[in-house]
Amino acid sequence: MKRQNESLHVQPIIVPTSSSLQSFNFYLVASEGELLLVDSGIDSEKCWRYLHQTLQENGFSLKDIDKIVLTHSHQDHTGLVNRILDVHDIPVYAHKDAEPRLYRDQGYIQNRIAFFQQLYREMGCKENGDNRIIELKEKAKANESQALKTKINPLEGGDSVAGFDVIETPGHWPDHIVLCHQESGILFGGDHLVEHVSSNAMIEPDARGKRLRTLVQYEASLKKCRDYALNIVYPGHGAIIDNPAALIEKRLNGIDSKSEKIRKLISVLQPCTADEVARMFYEKAYNSEFSLVMSEIIGHLDRLETLEEIEKRKIENQWVYSMHTSRGEREAQMANKSSKSRD
Repeated sequence: MKRQNESLHVQPIIVPTSSSLQSFNFYLVASEGELLLVDSGIDSEKCWRYLHQTLQENGFSLKDIDKIVLTHSHQDHTGLVNRILDVHDIPVYAHKDAEPRLYRDQGYIQNRIAFFQQLYREMGCKENGDNRIIELKEKAKANESQALKTKINPLEGGDSVAGFDVIETPGHWPDHIVLCHQESGILFGGDHLVEHVSSNAMIEPDARGKRLRTLVQYEASLKKCRDYALNIVYPGHGAIIDNPAALIEKRLNGIDSKSEKIRKLISVLQPCTADEVARMFYEKAYNSEFSLVMSEIIGHLDRLETLEEIEKRKIENQWVYSMHTSRGEREAQMANKSSKSRD
């Protein structure tokens, strides 16, 4: 197996795709006397063939795999799990919050659809938002067959599996984890860090239906990983990352830069809805990549609001954004109101 040290052997399985993702990556890992499969690509004949070829080339078969560990619950990371389990019943590990999506829990799915229906209305999305809800309902029906057919062994930050530390890295997705082998500086990063494209921090609800500030989470997760002495990151897509520290800094700087551009746009458009910001900022991609664009814009609006750069107020059931009233201005306004009340 390639890229190895005395106790750890990693064999990438990199399946090319014509999409912007470049490839679906998953990994065979020999560690502490066990053979792990980290993620499992999409449910396709091509991924299935690549998995078998890689196993055979390294002297293994499906029945030699001891565990499957999932970095998060997206279908392009969980696709082959059921196929593998049909042949070889082995334990599957994922973050504890991944279970509702992995099981295609109907309560979770319907609550998620209701969340986005309200979100798009509040953000002023109108027809595009309505079309996205129709799409979500169709996908929910189509993806019922993707429900995992096994009990998930839950993981959380601080756990370890086969010599790897589990690090919670919410942001791209709420149940995202990475696996760190601190002795070698190896990290299995899922979609947390990708060389050729920045990971979208997907807007999602928490268990109570409240919007997670996912870009704020993602920024914190990047900074968390920056504290580890990483030598190499095996990502879910694209090229293997040989200089993760530099890429982490690039991603953090990119977040700052984009937030500043959006802040300046709001200063011109104010008062404005998230949909108006998205249409102006992503003119060409707004219609073709609506859900990703809105996720990106809402994430930056949440971040700017957290930094007290902007503020929002609700008008006719829509959130309207404007520049944050400075502390001095607020104090002056309060003093003026107090003076008028005394008069």
